[in-house]
Amino acid sequence: MLNVLVMVSGGGTNLQAILDAVDNGDIRNTKVTAVISNNPNAYALERAKNHGIPAEVISPKNYGTREEFNEALTERVKALCPDLIVLAGCLVKIPAQMVDAFRNRIINIHPALIPSFCGVGFYGLRVHEAALSRGVKVTGATVHFVDEGTDSGPILLQKAVDVLPGDTAEGLQKRVMEQAEWVILPKAIDMIAAGEIPIG
Repeated sequence: MLNVLVMVSGGGTNLQAILDAVDNGDIRNTKVTAVISNNPNAYALERAKNHGIPAEVISPKNYGTREEFNEALTERVKALCPDLIVLAGCLVKIPAQMVDAFRNRIINIHPALIPSFCGVGFYGLRVHEAALSRGVKVTGATVHFVDEGTDSGPILLQKAVDVLPGDTAEGLQKRVMEQAEWVILPKAIDMIAAGEIPIG
Protein backbone atom coordinates (compact mmCIF):
# COMPACT_ATOMS: atom_id res chain seq x y z
CA MET A 1 0.00 0.00 0.00
CA LEU A 2 1.37 3.40 -1.06
CA ASN A 3 0.81 5.93 1.73
CA VAL A 4 0.38 9.40 0.25
CA LEU A 5 0.60 12.83 1.86
CA VAL A 6 -1.07 15.55 -0.19
CA MET A 7 0.01 19.18 0.25
CA VAL A 8 -2.40 21.92 -0.79
CA SER A 9 -2.95 25.68 -0.67
CA GLY A 10 -6.39 26.34 -2.14
CA GLY A 11 -9.61 24.79 -3.34
CA GLY A 12 -8.31 21.25 -3.56
CA THR A 13 -9.69 20.24 -6.94
CA ASN A 14 -6.61 18.12 -7.64
CA LEU A 15 -6.94 16.57 -4.18
CA GLN A 16 -10.56 15.72 -5.04
CA ALA A 17 -9.45 14.16 -8.32
CA ILE A 18 -6.99 11.97 -6.37
CA LEU A 19 -9.60 10.95 -3.78
CA ASP A 20 -12.14 10.13 -6.49
CA ALA A 21 -9.56 8.08 -8.41
CA VAL A 22 -8.67 6.10 -5.27
CA ASP A 23 -12.36 5.47 -4.56
CA ASN A 24 -13.18 4.30 -8.08
CA GLY A 25 -10.06 2.16 -8.47
CA ASP A 26 -8.22 4.27 -11.04
CA ILE A 27 -5.46 4.63 -8.44
CA ARG A 28 -4.67 1.16 -7.10
CA ASN A 29 -3.08 0.07 -3.85
CA THR A 30 -2.91 3.63 -2.49
CA LYS A 31 -4.17 5.43 0.60
CA VAL A 32 -4.18 9.19 1.20
CA THR A 33 -3.12 9.25 4.84
CA ALA A 34 -2.83 13.00 5.50
CA VAL A 35 -3.32 16.47 4.04
CA ILE A 36 -1.24 19.52 4.95
CA SER A 37 -2.11 23.08 3.94
CA ASN A 38 -0.15 26.29 4.41
CA ASN A 39 -3.46 28.16 4.21
CA PRO A 40 -5.97 27.79 7.07
CA ASN A 41 -8.80 28.91 4.77
CA ALA A 42 -8.10 26.36 2.02
CA TYR A 43 -11.27 24.51 1.01
CA ALA A 44 -9.04 21.50 0.42
CA LEU A 45 -9.05 21.03 4.22
CA GLU A 46 -12.83 20.55 4.10
CA ARG A 47 -12.49 18.04 1.27
CA ALA A 48 -10.04 16.04 3.41
CA LYS A 49 -12.29 16.14 6.49
CA ASN A 50 -15.30 15.12 4.42
CA HIS A 51 -13.27 12.09 3.34
CA GLY A 52 -12.16 11.23 6.86
CA ILE A 53 -8.54 12.14 6.18
CA PRO A 54 -6.51 13.93 8.89
CA ALA A 55 -5.82 17.50 7.75
CA GLU A 56 -3.65 20.13 9.37
CA VAL A 57 -2.30 23.61 8.77
CA ILE A 58 1.39 24.46 8.86
CA SER A 59 1.70 28.10 7.85
CA PRO A 60 4.82 30.26 7.51
CA LYS A 61 2.81 33.01 9.24
CA ASN A 62 2.94 31.02 12.48
CA TYR A 63 6.74 31.05 12.62
CA GLY A 64 9.21 33.82 13.31
CA THR A 65 11.47 32.98 10.39
CA ARG A 66 11.30 31.01 7.18
CA GLU A 67 13.99 28.70 8.57
CA GLU A 68 11.78 27.85 11.56
CA PHE A 69 8.86 27.10 9.26
CA ASN A 70 11.04 24.96 6.97
CA GLU A 71 12.28 22.97 9.95
CA ALA A 72 8.78 22.50 11.41
CA LEU A 73 7.30 21.44 8.07
CA THR A 74 10.10 18.99 7.34
CA GLU A 75 9.93 17.42 10.80
CA ARG A 76 6.14 17.05 10.64
CA VAL A 77 6.31 15.43 7.21
CA LYS A 78 9.01 13.04 8.43
CA ALA A 79 6.80 12.11 11.40
CA LEU A 80 3.96 11.20 9.01
CA CYS A 81 6.26 8.73 7.18
CA PRO A 82 4.69 9.06 3.71
CA ASP A 83 5.85 6.88 0.84
CA LEU A 84 4.96 9.68 -1.59
CA ILE A 85 4.29 13.42 -1.20
CA VAL A 86 1.97 14.98 -3.78
CA LEU A 87 1.92 18.74 -4.27
CA ALA A 88 -1.61 19.40 -5.50
CA GLY A 89 -1.84 23.14 -5.92
CA CYS A 90 0.68 23.78 -3.16
CA LEU A 91 2.11 27.29 -3.37
CA VAL A 92 4.82 26.91 -0.74
CA LYS A 93 8.40 26.38 -1.87
CA ILE A 94 9.44 23.01 -0.50
CA PRO A 95 12.45 23.38 1.82
CA ALA A 96 15.74 22.01 0.50
CA GLN A 97 16.08 19.78 3.57
CA MET A 98 12.68 18.22 2.85
CA VAL A 99 13.59 17.65 -0.81
CA ASP A 100 16.79 15.97 0.37
CA ALA A 101 14.97 13.78 2.90
CA PHE A 102 12.38 12.67 0.32
CA ARG A 103 14.48 12.67 -2.85
CA ASN A 104 12.40 11.46 -5.83
CA ARG A 105 9.41 10.92 -3.54
CA ILE A 106 7.80 14.34 -4.04
CA ILE A 107 5.76 15.03 -7.18
CA ASN A 108 4.05 18.21 -8.38
CA ILE A 109 1.40 19.05 -10.96
CA HIS A 110 2.10 22.18 -13.03
CA PRO A 111 -0.58 23.67 -15.35
CA ALA A 112 1.61 24.01 -18.45
CA LEU A 113 3.88 21.93 -20.64
CA ILE A 114 7.24 22.38 -18.91
CA PRO A 115 9.63 23.99 -19.87
CA SER A 116 7.05 26.52 -21.08
CA PHE A 117 5.45 28.94 -18.60
CA CYS A 118 7.11 27.57 -15.49
CA GLY A 119 9.51 28.63 -12.77
CA VAL A 120 9.34 31.41 -10.21
CA GLY A 121 6.14 33.47 -10.47
CA PHE A 122 4.28 31.04 -12.74
CA TYR A 123 1.34 29.67 -10.76
CA GLY A 124 -2.44 29.72 -10.89
CA LEU A 125 -4.01 32.00 -13.48
CA ARG A 126 -0.65 33.63 -14.24
CA VAL A 127 0.38 30.51 -16.18
CA HIS A 128 -2.67 30.64 -18.43
CA GLU A 129 -2.47 34.42 -18.88
CA ALA A 130 1.12 33.98 -20.05
CA ALA A 131 0.15 31.20 -22.47
CA LEU A 132 -2.62 33.33 -23.99
CA SER A 133 -0.36 36.38 -24.14
CA ARG A 134 2.29 34.38 -26.02
CA GLY A 135 -0.30 33.07 -28.46
CA VAL A 136 0.48 29.38 -28.10
CA LYS A 137 -1.95 26.97 -29.77
CA VAL A 138 -1.31 24.10 -27.36
CA THR A 139 -0.82 24.09 -23.60
CA GLY A 140 -1.39 21.38 -21.01
CA ALA A 141 -0.09 20.05 -17.72
CA THR A 142 3.02 18.33 -16.39
CA VAL A 143 3.67 15.97 -13.48
CA HIS A 144 7.28 16.11 -12.35
CA PHE A 145 9.54 15.18 -9.47
CA VAL A 146 10.35 18.08 -7.16
CA ASP A 147 13.97 19.14 -6.74
CA GLU A 148 15.56 22.23 -5.19
CA GLY A 149 14.51 24.43 -8.12
CA THR A 150 11.06 25.62 -9.22
CA ASP A 151 9.36 23.30 -11.73
CA SER A 152 12.82 22.00 -12.65
CA GLY A 153 12.70 18.34 -11.56
CA PRO A 154 12.51 15.33 -13.93
CA ILE A 155 9.27 15.15 -15.94
CA LEU A 156 7.06 12.08 -15.40
CA LEU A 157 3.93 12.72 -17.48
CA GLN A 158 2.56 15.43 -19.74
CA LYS A 159 -0.79 15.92 -21.48
CA ALA A 160 -1.56 18.53 -24.11
CA VAL A 161 -4.69 20.69 -24.27
CA ASP A 162 -5.66 22.83 -27.25
CA VAL A 163 -5.98 26.58 -26.81
CA LEU A 164 -9.24 27.67 -28.47
CA PRO A 165 -10.13 30.97 -30.12
CA GLY A 166 -11.69 33.33 -27.60
CA ASP A 167 -10.22 31.53 -24.59
CA THR A 168 -9.98 33.46 -21.34
CA ALA A 169 -7.41 32.61 -18.70
CA GLU A 170 -10.22 31.32 -16.46
CA GLY A 171 -11.73 29.17 -19.19
CA LEU A 172 -8.35 27.78 -20.20
CA GLN A 173 -7.49 27.04 -16.56
CA LYS A 174 -10.71 25.05 -16.16
CA ARG A 175 -10.13 23.05 -19.35
CA VAL A 176 -6.50 22.29 -18.46
CA MET A 177 -7.64 21.01 -15.06
CA GLU A 178 -10.41 18.85 -16.48
CA GLN A 179 -8.58 17.49 -19.53
CA ALA A 180 -5.03 17.24 -18.20
CA GLU A 181 -4.37 17.81 -14.48
CA TRP A 182 -7.17 15.57 -13.19
CA VAL A 183 -6.07 12.87 -15.65
CA ILE A 184 -2.29 12.72 -15.34
CA LEU A 185 -1.88 13.39 -11.62
CA PRO A 186 -3.95 10.34 -10.59
CA LYS A 187 -2.29 8.35 -13.40
CA ALA A 188 1.20 9.20 -12.11
CA ILE A 189 0.27 8.15 -8.56
CA ASP A 190 -1.17 4.88 -9.85
CA MET A 191 1.97 4.20 -11.91
CA ILE A 192 4.13 4.87 -8.84
CA ALA A 193 1.97 2.56 -6.71
CA ALA A 194 2.28 -0.13 -9.39
CA GLY A 195 6.05 0.24 -9.57
CA GLU A 196 5.94 1.53 -13.14
CA ILE A 197 7.63 4.78 -12.07
CA PRO A 198 10.41 4.08 -9.54
CA ILE A 199 10.71 6.44 -6.58
CA GLY A 200 13.19 7.05 -3.79
